Amino acid sequence: MLYWFFVKGLGPIARRRMNPAGRGIENIPRQGGAIIASNHLAVIDDALIPLTSPRMIHFMGKAEYFEGKGIKGKFQKWWFTSVGVFPVDRSGGSKSLGALAHAKGILEEGHLFGIHVEGTRSPDGKLYRGHVGAAKLALETGCPIIPTAVVGSRELQKPGQLIPAKGRTMVLYGTPIPVAKKGSEAITHDELRALTDRVVQAIRKLSGQDYVDEYAQKVKARLKEQEGHQEQHAEQTAITPQSA
Repeated sequence: MLYWFFVKGLGPIARRRMNPAGRGIENIPRQGGAIIASNHLAVIDDALIPLTSPRMIHFMGKAEYFEGKGIKGKFQKWWFTSVGVFPVDRSGGSKSLGALAHAKGILEEGHLFGIHVEGTRSPDGKLYRGHVGAAKLALETGCPIIPTAVVGSRELQKPGQLIPAKGRTMVLYGTPIPVAKKGSEAITHDELRALTDRVVQAIRKLSGQDYVDEYAQKVKARLKEQEGHQEQHAEQTAITPQSA
């Protein structure tokens, strides 16, 4: 109920500011479980997709959103929980399995589950290599994957920008990719990789983004390390006596 209160009650404000247009909405099944697998350009992506979808979509959110202290932390946790977001530990491995199990339950109950296949926001607007979580869920549940592309959100909300600028955005829902259900023990890594790459390439065709065959997290880590070295170099230069 709170999800639809926010979508219907606060939606008009967001629509006037970001003007989200939905295309291919007919590709979202009217009932039954399905995976909305999208790119990720800005924080507002998680608002633009629900604003253009006729059905409620459950999303994962990084665990830090649910672990804050004080009034702000409690409000943040309440907000994300109210709009269908549940926590995931993004360090990967066994720590992420609980979130995937929760997502599997959502799909098996006949709901929509949304996931950003890159695992994080793009550092530069390009489309990066996808993680196999969406493919794993699809194969284990037999739910179709709907490649989805958000367009224009990065132009309205640059990295670090809290309030988005005014402008136009679009969410493109592609043709569903049917997936046959398989037992988890029968699913191979090659199958997961092939299905993930198929989904990412479908997103690329919808969004028009340049593709980079590398995980966005690695690129971000490398950029952060480079920034650290540049800052260190600048500090050393500032304190080094200049020769006459």
